[in-house]
Amino acid sequence: MTDLGFSQLCNWLRFRHLVLVDTLARTQNMHATALEMNISQPAVSKMLREVEKQLGFALFQRLPRSMSPTDLGAHVARYARIALNDSRHFVGQINHLRQGGHGLLKIGSIYAATSVALPAAIVGVKQRWPLLTLDVLEGTSADLLNMLEHKQLDLVIARFTSDRHRQLFEFQPLAPEPLCLVTGSQHPLAGAHELPLGELGSWPWIVPPTGTPMRMRLERAFAEAGMQTPENTVETLSLRTILQLLQTAPMVAMLAESMVGPDVQAGRLARLALPFPLVLADYGIITRRDESPGWSAQALIEELLSGADAQRAQQSLR
Repeated sequence: MTDLGFSQLCNWLRFRHLVLVDTLARTQNMHATALEMNISQPAVSKMLREVEKQLGFALFQRLPRSMSPTDLGAHVARYARIALNDSRHFVGQINHLRQGGHGLLKIGSIYAATSVALPAAIVGVKQRWPLLTLDVLEGTSADLLNMLEHKQLDLVIARFTSDRHRQLFEFQPLAPEPLCLVTGSQHPLAGAHELPLGELGSWPWIVPPTGTPMRMRLERAFAEAGMQTPENTVETLSLRTILQLLQTAPMVAMLAESMVGPDVQAGRLARLALPFPLVLADYGIITRRDESPGWSAQALIEELLSGADAQRAQQSLR
């Protein structure tokens, strides 16, 4: 079996081949792929055989009820998806520029950053580039990093959740994320000068999904206090749902201080007195390694770093 050369690949590979591989990897069904691509099933089968012949290996296992990717096929499908997402972004940028805009910047951010750091940076960028379209998506670090890897986002403001991310991405720290325990203002624990740790686990809790950095920090805090993690829980990342539940039910939640500050000041929530600090590792700007950010991404990065420097300088004066 001879190795595949880059020039050889460029001579025969077409975007339609990438669409085929991506679609079949998602549907794992020849008929569904034909419907989605609007071609006949024999045409799908013929195109797949051509691609596999050129690559020199099978991309999919022919099973009775499905066509699951082989190990090499999964690798090809991953890069097909990345290439197609990159091309969609290119087309969107070109169309936007032709219509008089300054392009499109797709940003992923965890919830803590969208409450402070990101809005200020967006204001700064829009003052310089008013026709630049900014598309902001909130989510968990793990989900956002997966989208960044597949070129569905240009940059992410989040934190690493696995060692694998350190190999794929560059990281520029912005700020730590102090956490606090909060309840509704009518909760029996609200206003208590000392927090009865032994009782905390008996209350209903609102918690982040399993595997998120905030959930892991919460579980570690209970373990360090020699307590059992609460079993009566609601799992959600929806800030609106969390705030509504806290104000209408006797529940407890651990949230970033920046997310609940206004509600605490307005008296809608109460911050509980804690005998130990709750801080997550720094969140920061994450970009794909060995790939220079575009001019719009770089403009936002500069604003974010400038804002972080100003925040640190302000804190040092207190």
